[in-house]
Amino acid sequence: MEILGTTLRICVDDLEASVPFYERLAGGRALRFERGGVSVAAVGCFLLMSGPEAELDVLRKVTATIAVKDVEEAHRVLDELGAHILAGPVGTPAGRNLIAMHPDGAVYEYVDRGTAR
Repeated sequence: MEILGTTLRICVDDLEASVPFYERLAGGRALRFERGGVSVAAVGCFLLMSGPEAELDVLRKVTATIAVKDVEEAHRVLDELGAHILAGPVGTPAGRNLIAMHPDGAVYEYVDRGTAR
């Protein structure tokens, strides 16, 4: 499994107030989208999320997002290593993802940038 990078997940109270700081910090513009009632802004290696507290409580349980070359391969490797797949793989607008709990209890999202399926 080839890991391409990681994204830090940050829950914020006010997305509009937070985005300019992270755009200057990362030196780029935010890519914005909505998912499940949560407003999201992806800026460099930061994923800012704002929305209903019940939704954010679920999102806070995921430690980080890990970009991989192929989610299907990640699924196979994680399964072989004893990780518990909590969700996915599923298609998203940007590719595919899955949520896995590692044997130590840490929860991560794995994503690829392939075509959504």
